[in-house]
Amino acid sequence: MIGGFATWRNMPIAFDQNTGSSTVQVGNYMRVSPNTSSSPLASPNIEIGLYAEKTGGSSHSYGPRWTEMTASGGHTKAITAGVNANKPDKRNHTYMTVRQEHGNQWDILYDFNKVGSTSKQPKVIGGDTNRIDVGLEVTGPKYVNVPTIANRMQFMTENHAWQQVDAPNVARSVTLPVCSTSHKPPNCFITKVADSHKFTQWTVSKPRRQPADAAAPSTTATAISGPDDAANLPELFNGVDQEALQTCMEKEPDSCLATVPGLSECVVASRLCNAAALASTAEPNPDTSSAELSAEYIRARAAAAFHVSAHDIAVDLPASLGGPASGHLAVDSTYTVTSTTSTPGLQPTDRRFEGFTASYSAHSGALLEACWGDLCDAS
Repeated sequence: MIGGFATWRNMPIAFDQNTGSSTVQVGNYMRVSPNTSSSPLASPNIEIGLYAEKTGGSSHSYGPRWTEMTASGGHTKAITAGVNANKPDKRNHTYMTVRQEHGNQWDILYDFNKVGSTSKQPKVIGGDTNRIDVGLEVTGPKYVNVPTIANRMQFMTENHAWQQVDAPNVARSVTLPVCSTSHKPPNCFITKVADSHKFTQWTVSKPRRQPADAAAPSTTATAISGPDDAANLPELFNGVDQEALQTCMEKEPDSCLATVPGLSECVVASRLCNAAALASTAEPNPDTSSAELSAEYIRARAAAAFHVSAHDIAVDLPASLGGPASGHLAVDSTYTVTSTTSTPGLQPTDRRFEGFTASYSAHSGALLEACWGDLCDAS
């Protein structure tokens, strides 16, 4: 396996209004683990997916990011490019990682455009076991409602052909009971694998009974048929038929690599294939007040995320906060958080790493980038 591909829609995630001081997280992801016969959490791996989070009273974040894990550390980075990347508008998006033609590292692609590369993945050895996961992880299930998400996934062989996984090679792991009359929401999942000799689709949801937070994304969002500026797109972009790509992205994105002229070749070669998804779409959360995003708020958020004491964390103020008071923050203002204490990082493993560095948006409190352990030296 030298590549992984997954697709699903940006579904709205609803949080309870009152979650106390808890950090509630939802991650729907694809994880590729090269050369492993054990748990991917104990091996080097690459994860890319959609993540929603609510911390404390009213701070929300929603959007895609990717993470590289090694035996000595990790690195994660938010993805800000793409069509409505951080909005729950039920639009289809694609998540991909492809091993580079030369060397041992992997490129990360979102909506068929390269958004990053790994730095410390091991050599892929022919004949070794490879693993690819797709699924949903929820922290604080009693506070969150996740509607049905339909995950579709494929892998790439060494001859650059995309294939579905054979059904006998598929295993399921569900850590909460299946919702039923005896196991009621919020502590249960509803899951289903499409019946086929090949893995085609895994649908999963996590319902709950509590009322939705009025400030959370609306569950009545409707699908958008295409980019607002679709009429201004070039006919061809890096050899890819852009009209065919936008139509395929909305209707059947898991088939685009096989049906859109020039797309498969572009993904393997140039890595920028989707003209509509080149621009940055990140924007501050207008519902979050600057008073919430004090240094102490960010310190507490980082302490919860990295499982360390807030006393062991240093926070550097954004320039606009550290200087004369202007009453306004720059659009790109960020907090930088550092610590030298031992941490498990952002992935749920039993290992510990020495220190971490993270940056958070001064507007929304969203995590923008982080590293822990030895990967801070490689960032």
